[in-house]
Amino acid sequence: MVGIRAELKNLPTVISGGLTTAYYAGFLLGSLYALRALAQVGHIRVYAALASLLSASVLVSGAFDSPFIWIIMRVSTGFCYAGLYVVAESWLNGLATNTFRGRLLALYNVVTVGAYGAGQLMVFNFDARNLTGFAFAAMIASLAVIPVSMSEQASTPKVEQNVHISLRELARIVPTGFGFILLVGLAHGGMLGMAVIHATREGLSIGRTGVLVAVIQLGGMAFTWPISSASDDIDRRVIGLLVALGAIVTSVVMLYQPVSSTWTIVLLFVIGGFSFPLYAIASAYTNDWVSPEQIGAAASQLVTLYGFGAMLGPLFAAPFLDILGTDGFAWSIITFHSALLIFLIYRIRAWKAPIATKEGAPMSFHGRAFFVPATIASLGVTTKAKPKNVQK
Repeated sequence: MVGIRAELKNLPTVISGGLTTAYYAGFLLGSLYALRALAQVGHIRVYAALASLLSASVLVSGAFDSPFIWIIMRVSTGFCYAGLYVVAESWLNGLATNTFRGRLLALYNVVTVGAYGAGQLMVFNFDARNLTGFAFAAMIASLAVIPVSMSEQASTPKVEQNVHISLRELARIVPTGFGFILLVGLAHGGMLGMAVIHATREGLSIGRTGVLVAVIQLGGMAFTWPISSASDDIDRRVIGLLVALGAIVTSVVMLYQPVSSTWTIVLLFVIGGFSFPLYAIASAYTNDWVSPEQIGAAASQLVTLYGFGAMLGPLFAAPFLDILGTDGFAWSIITFHSALLIFLIYRIRAWKAPIATKEGAPMSFHGRAFFVPATIASLGVTTKAKPKNVQK
């Protein structure tokens, strides 16, 4: 709603895109702070404090009509979300093993992405110039504290056992995961940061704009489970390559459709479906190769990398809209996912591993569905695996 409000004020692209950048700048700060806070007061207290701050930040955003205040509150909002993600992901990764990590993170992504998409659909019911929609969002943020703080089943990981891992160390242990998550953040930040601006400039109504942004998220929700499930059976890098290619091809098709077309909505659903599972795949791949004691710290660093990439995404995507106009949005998606595709091709060739990761074990339906295209995509790459302790 802040993005729509900014466009209604006819703010320059740099300012409108800067609101998204401010969000991810806060996201970056929050990911750095969260793990330290977890060690001091624990998961539940950190979650409750950040949810309360999030609620206040959203209310202030709606109460004032100042781009300066919006930028500050977007930083605060990003800070809160990053901390909430670190709490959730370190919790879940502490419960997961490599055999079902992709599926567990897929369920997590389905819930978060689906809720985000549902929130975008609710934009239709509110006027972005009024406080009502912001108050409703603040209420939802406050209610989120209840199940975490009141559940008798809440058993959190022991954060004092976490071993610190720096970004340099993470890059040394899992260079593929390091670059993978960074490029995913760049792609998602650019796509989500520019979607509202693109739709508003093309003259779509507030309701139609909400639908356009929502279908990207809902596509992610629909595709995350089968894609992430397949990544538990097949080399996660190859699955990432295939879905990045799918996002590119679908974006090329979107170039030939008007923004107001129903086909554009369908294509954005598919693009989101291919793109958003990439976060779960990259996260699962990285956590496959860190020690159990490093999982909490790795979760924090992954959120940091994703946030840094997403912070840069809108800044890199904005020139596409200014220079190419209507087609700029699709071309930005094509460019970012092409960069990810090239990186994964390089890493697959640099580190050769079997296509199937569960030798002798039954493969899931989704794994079998992806096996043939994954094999075709991997032609020319030998299947001789190296020892796990030098996995990249």
